[in-house]
Amino acid sequence: MTTTQTLWRSTALIGGRWIKCTRTSDVANPATGRVVGRAGVATPDDADAAVAAAVEAGRVWGRSSAQERSATLAQLADRLRARRDDLVAATVAEVGAPVVVAEESHIDLAIEIIDSFARIAASTPLRERVGHTTTVRRPAGVVACITPWNYPVYQLAAKVGAALAAGCTVVVKPAELTPLGTYLFCDAVLETDLPAGAVNLVPGRGSVLGPALIEHPDVAVVSFTGSTAVGRLVGAQAGRLIKRACLELGGKSASVVLDDADLRAAVTGTVSSAMLNSGQTCSAWTRLLVPRDRYEEAVALAAECADALVVGDPTSRDTDLGPLVSEAQLSTVRAMVDAAVARGARVAAGGTAPIPGLGEGFYHRPTVLADLDRDDPITRDEVFGPVLVVEPHDGDDDAVRLANATEYGLAGAVWSGDEDRAVDVALRMDTGQVDVNGAPFNPLAPFGGWKASGLGRELGSVGFDECIEWTAVQV
Repeated sequence: MTTTQTLWRSTALIGGRWIKCTRTSDVANPATGRVVGRAGVATPDDADAAVAAAVEAGRVWGRSSAQERSATLAQLADRLRARRDDLVAATVAEVGAPVVVAEESHIDLAIEIIDSFARIAASTPLRERVGHTTTVRRPAGVVACITPWNYPVYQLAAKVGAALAAGCTVVVKPAELTPLGTYLFCDAVLETDLPAGAVNLVPGRGSVLGPALIEHPDVAVVSFTGSTAVGRLVGAQAGRLIKRACLELGGKSASVVLDDADLRAAVTGTVSSAMLNSGQTCSAWTRLLVPRDRYEEAVALAAECADALVVGDPTSRDTDLGPLVSEAQLSTVRAMVDAAVARGARVAAGGTAPIPGLGEGFYHRPTVLADLDRDDPITRDEVFGPVLVVEPHDGDDDAVRLANATEYGLAGAVWSGDEDRAVDVALRMDTGQVDVNGAPFNPLAPFGGWKASGLGRELGSVGFDECIEWTAVQV
């Protein structure tokens, strides 16, 4: 388990040195409500110093070879593996993620992503000939990485891995609720051959540090993951300065079941997605669209799957769902479910009643709602909790219309006995990523959204190029 010293910090990382902050903030464990750690609270002056350090480090790192970048990222992945147990324990403590989820979906995936960028750095040509032109990939500059609370280390790896692979340097601003894993990540950075200042950490309030980073003239790219509401503000701030903003925002993704699908497999897979990380996953399939003549069967199956999930102590390997991240998040989810019920929704599983025996934690039952109007808010708005809505459709065309009838377009799924048919439906869905018949996640594929789900892409070679500026030299 993570040592006490590991979780109690009071610093920012600037130019390769830990700098003591004048203020600190407590980090609470959402399973108990008790304080389990502390983080520094950086100031705009700290952010300015961090950017200056990143600029200076970029003079070295930006001139590094593809092989040097690849080797250093592989080194970082090794250092993170050595800290795996501590990273998992910190994620359980600050996010409330069950230990198995923290291992597989948070930390192991984050390390895999760093490894993937080591390979991408080595394999991506920095110069290519196109006719009489040489196109050159050049580092964009300093990247401000503003990460969310739901997958703090995974999102850190996606942003920092791409930036470093491209030759950029970074300033990281983690979510106030979940900064502890970021400290451990930065401990690993300091054990690599990265130049001092290549990765800087300024923990603290987003409302203070966000503008300081976004509006800084030496920040070239802003990579933000969070709510669509805040993303609009970030995009507007960056847009005024003609500055690139990569925004990974909300989702309300549909899992479309066609009439020739294995219904049990489709429903089971959809419930698992909807409830992963206690539903605090932007790409979760939170809408289950099923043929009308199998609607009641699907509702019953979804309720059966949800009721079978174990909600409880996130340190137990038997737990499927831990708490929501905060009391405020729990209140928001409960209010959205209660409002849907007041409008006539049927609670097929779960609901908002407290769960006996779970003390002061911020737990919510895995919930399945049915019998909603097609334009009901809970079928269109992101809940960000363990809530699945089941809706009937009247064939492939109707299912596609339903899937697209939301402002979001981040992810989705299609289930069918005919793969070609499933792919045809997937290609009509206005969304960034679609899984067919439960296909596994691919960290080399671009991830990001259409519409209000964001701008730009993370992961893979496309995520790498988000941190690149191009120069075309004509000879």
